[in-house]
Amino acid sequence: MESATVASMVVFYGLSTAAYLGYLIRQRDALHRWGLGLLLLGFAAHTLLLAALMLRTGHMPVSTLRETLLFTGWTISGVFIAFQLRYRLRVLGVFAAPLAAAATLIAAHVPSGDQSAQPLLKSLWLGAHVLFIFMGEAALALACGLGILYLLQERAIKRKKPGFFFRRLPSLELLDSSGYAGVIAGFVMMTIGLITGVVYAKMVWGRFWAWDPKEVWSGITWLLYAALIHARLAMGWRGRKSALMAIVGFAVVMFTFLGVNFFLAGHHGVFTRF
Repeated sequence: MESATVASMVVFYGLSTAAYLGYLIRQRDALHRWGLGLLLLGFAAHTLLLAALMLRTGHMPVSTLRETLLFTGWTISGVFIAFQLRYRLRVLGVFAAPLAAAATLIAAHVPSGDQSAQPLLKSLWLGAHVLFIFMGEAALALACGLGILYLLQERAIKRKKPGFFFRRLPSLELLDSSGYAGVIAGFVMMTIGLITGVVYAKMVWGRFWAWDPKEVWSGITWLLYAALIHARLAMGWRGRKSALMAIVGFAVVMFTFLGVNFFLAGHHGVFTRF
């Protein structure tokens, strides 16, 4: 049953990706409606699957690499839907749908592993930590996507002849302001996630901070985005600089999210074990 549900999610997200790519090329409203509708179907199936896993194990479904990837795809879809309701940036689906599809497709090919209940994971503080961290990273992923779209539109505008992206992407001002909104939302959720994480660490290991590699890189990531927000507010960093920082910041997020677990030892490795 679980495999069939994951397969259906891959199909929904994959078709949504195709529809959004078609919308980018043809600019037909029907293609956007299909893209969003298919993504909503994938998100609904995704939610039911994660709810079933949570009921079965008794904790947040992030105890294996497969579950972590599934949870990642779910948060990307959910945050994109919320973002779509707020900013109506149809073209952002070109970035969000493939990310959700990729995370789900990779998860489909990863062994399920041991999904039995683990007492260490049964904590409301841990649940809040995981949820806010993943949602924050999803928002920062969308901010990265908007940064990429900003650079593409800026390049198109500077050309003597309008290129492929000029008539297909929103204005630079909208891309910049919505990208910054993504950074702010991601930063706030990341901050809440880090606070709940240190409280959970104190309860489980008896200390707020243990210099675990994941903790260190999470701190570095937080400081990087804090610097980006400060530079925008205090020094007027907007446009290209802000877009580049959002892209660089998300590269650090990706290393913190997966790279640290695979290349550096630490107690967070439990969440990406096979």
